[in-house]
Amino acid sequence: MSIYNHIYTFTYDENEMDLCKLESKYIFGEIVKNRLIFSNQKVEPSSSTFIKSRIDVLASANDYEVLLASIKKSDIKLDDFKVEYLVLDGDDTEYQTRLRKQRDIGVIIKGVAEYYNPSTIFALCKYEEIWYFGKLTKNDVEWHKHNDKPHSYSNSISVVIGKSLVNIAAKGDRNKRLLDACCGVGTIMLEACFADYIIEGCDINWKICRNARENIAHFAYEAKVHCRDIQYLDKKYDAAIVDLPYNLVSKATESQILNILASVSKLTDSFVVVSIDDISQHISDIGFHTVDTCLVRKKGKRQFARKVWVCEKA
Repeated sequence: MSIYNHIYTFTYDENEMDLCKLESKYIFGEIVKNRLIFSNQKVEPSSSTFIKSRIDVLASANDYEVLLASIKKSDIKLDDFKVEYLVLDGDDTEYQTRLRKQRDIGVIIKGVAEYYNPSTIFALCKYEEIWYFGKLTKNDVEWHKHNDKPHSYSNSISVVIGKSLVNIAAKGDRNKRLLDACCGVGTIMLEACFADYIIEGCDINWKICRNARENIAHFAYEAKVHCRDIQYLDKKYDAAIVDLPYNLVSKATESQILNILASVSKLTDSFVVVSIDDISQHISDIGFHTVDTCLVRKKGKRQFARKVWVCEKA
């Protein structure tokens, strides 16, 4: 029986499934399966829109009674706790049985339980006939506050895509310096700041840069926004994110797109691009190659899809 320190549960709809798989590959080094990942890597659930919760495993066993004995041996003493039963893929345990097992563990823990406002939540679950018990951390969805930023674009990418692009570009590494090459009002930058990534933005339009700075300041984040043509930016970054700005507002020429990508290629050896057009030839022309791609369709608009390109220097 392989033992991992953490169990992650995921949630997504069919439009986001491929993006979730791509993100999990770059954060955990493996693709989410059955909406689960077992890992020794510790990731905050709220850094992703797809991670629903994380269980920090304290005990596991093939036999339920053995699990209870292990929990009892741990001698947990804690007030204001709650025990939840998480139903994972393939678990057909009936509801009343689940409640009884929650009570089993509640009796073992030495302290006063709190159902409504617990300070600590424990989780019990079963997967492939193995029982797991541990501390539960849920995605607090606090990042939803970014939907109420002072300045928005109706055609901006969603928070879901923005958070994933950051995780994919940085591969989950908070020490990497990121660039949002066409930052607009800062949708991507807000998600990076929320998850404690190091990021700077760049945009050619001074009014848009002002709006991005106001959005960032509104949530008390700190990140620099360069107001200039990307080709004149003279810094190096570990990775960049490029949401091509012309695809929806006005049709860009091929040379404009190529100029943006070529400029970004001088600043980093790795970048992630979002486009609704086929830019494979442009990526090749600037000396990069495509490592991964995925389509993200808009809910209710199956004919509309953005494509995510993960690129590295050839």
